[in-house]
Amino acid sequence: MKIRMALAASAMAVAASAGCSFSGNGDKAGATARQEPGPRVTVTPGDGTQKVRPDQRVSVSVGNGTLTGVEVRGADREVSGAFTNDRASWRANVGLKPSTDYTVEAIAVGKGGRQTRVTTAFTTVGATGSLRIADITPQGASAEKVGVGFPIIVDFNRNVTDRAAVERALKVRSDKPVEGSWYWTSPKQAVYRTKRYWAPHQKVRFTARLTGVAAGKGIYGSRDYARTFAVGPSHVATVDSRRHIMKVRIDGVVKRTMRISTGSSERPNFITASGPHLVMGKKRVEHMDSRWMGVDPKDTANGGYSEDIPWAVRITSSGEYVHQGAASAQRFLGVANMSHGCVRATPQDAQWFFGIAQRGDVVDVTGTTRPLPWTNGWSYWVKTWDQWQRGSALRSG
Repeated sequence: MKIRMALAASAMAVAASAGCSFSGNGDKAGATARQEPGPRVTVTPGDGTQKVRPDQRVSVSVGNGTLTGVEVRGADREVSGAFTNDRASWRANVGLKPSTDYTVEAIAVGKGGRQTRVTTAFTTVGATGSLRIADITPQGASAEKVGVGFPIIVDFNRNVTDRAAVERALKVRSDKPVEGSWYWTSPKQAVYRTKRYWAPHQKVRFTARLTGVAAGKGIYGSRDYARTFAVGPSHVATVDSRRHIMKVRIDGVVKRTMRISTGSSERPNFITASGPHLVMGKKRVEHMDSRWMGVDPKDTANGGYSEDIPWAVRITSSGEYVHQGAASAQRFLGVANMSHGCVRATPQDAQWFFGIAQRGDVVDVTGTTRPLPWTNGWSYWVKTWDQWQRGSALRSG
């Protein structure tokens, strides 16, 4: 309810640091008014209070009456909140901005319709720095649909000291609920992963009510954020390096079985890593060369190469892809592992896989001697659920 009023003369009172109270008797006077006093409204922080912490929540309560309206406003932003069921009190559900003047306006009604109207003001303390979100993955703004393994990756503009306070402000809600948890991969990054893969064909909403959250000494959140993601069909590809095949299931049904070749055992870093990878992106043509393994592309005698590869679907940050195999390597598909670590496929299969690939799709490689590091790309599913929960600042025990 919007309230526009001046502070009634009957509502004047001396400010207190914790809160201040006002009472009024409406328009009736005399003995009846004295016997039935108007409602008494208490506002916290008190009127005139300076240097209020931004993480303090504004509250309004009433005695001998019922609150009918509360508005808290600072600069160009109204602070949202909620009444209790009996409307005896109201509490803000978001924090405050630093170095900002706020006003609180409230109306309460008591017996016989007697009304108290109050207006108070306070000012928040300044901050030595502000906490903002620098990037959110996925973006959520486009028509992109993501896979069932996708993580929510939140990058902050500065190191977070009070991770628990910040993590409490990060919320994830999905149409088809599943348990999930945050993991702090660094002081500036938190990643959300579910216990099981997301259910396909649904919406997921992420919110970060960071305004006023104390992230460290003198550091407060400066704004709130919200993103909505669309989960597409379930794409789970299983790569069997020993049998040299990849099966692709869409919504649980095998749609394609592909002849493939994974990394050779010629060098340890050629071996494709075993574990649950996630699709990170794709390019119609990706240039690849041997500099990643310290070999000059011109040094063909020692394995040097430089090629433009079609239908490249990236599954690690170190450079593993699912892509079309070179013409000279087609004879190895379904027979032997001869790549430099990627999953090679026929032109037809590689183009089909490229066409359906979504960021966050699962590509689970099995049967190799090299384990997938959980820090390589979005390989967060390498960790068990219990291990993942240990990365939360809110994990008890």
